[in-house]
Amino acid sequence: METKERGKVYPLAMTAVMTAVMAVVSPFSLPIGPIPISLCNFVIYLTTYVLGWKRATAATLVYVLLGAVGAPVFSGFGAGLGKVLGPTGGYIVGYIFLALVAGLFVEKFPDSRVLQLVGMVVGTAVLYALGTAWFCVQGGKTVGYAMAYCVIPFLAGDAAKIIVTLAVGPLLRRRLAEAGLDPAA
Repeated sequence: METKERGKVYPLAMTAVMTAVMAVVSPFSLPIGPIPISLCNFVIYLTTYVLGWKRATAATLVYVLLGAVGAPVFSGFGAGLGKVLGPTGGYIVGYIFLALVAGLFVEKFPDSRVLQLVGMVVGTAVLYALGTAWFCVQGGKTVGYAMAYCVIPFLAGDAAKIIVTLAVGPLLRRRLAEAGLDPAA
């Protein structure tokens, strides 16, 4: 009975834990322009290894909803529906698609770091595309402005986050599985 109960509760608890990690890490950001540097996407990349694509997407959705209802979990301790619907909200909503796309690649190709890399790059590109389009429409800015201030400054940092994730993520997932604590299973 105990194992069966743990089987139901543990994945939910880990999903909540990863949501909490996003919520704790994200407010501490470096403001460099309209979009600050944050470690949220790094946590999302790792979450795909810890939880699998479905639970990683759910954890990210809960994080976004927490911020939307007023919990100060966004960069600079921002919160509220206005933040989500404002000019930079597309990047926040884009986190959900990042988790979905990157998570699918991590889960479907567990033995191919190259394809996992592709998934993270594609997921990040979806995040950038959604966020940039949203920023242009909501903020009344040109695509050139959005690229210069909301995408290009983040490329090197996001590449570094992906590289670190590719080194740490599979090891973390393997250790959780060896310990019988793989909520993605």
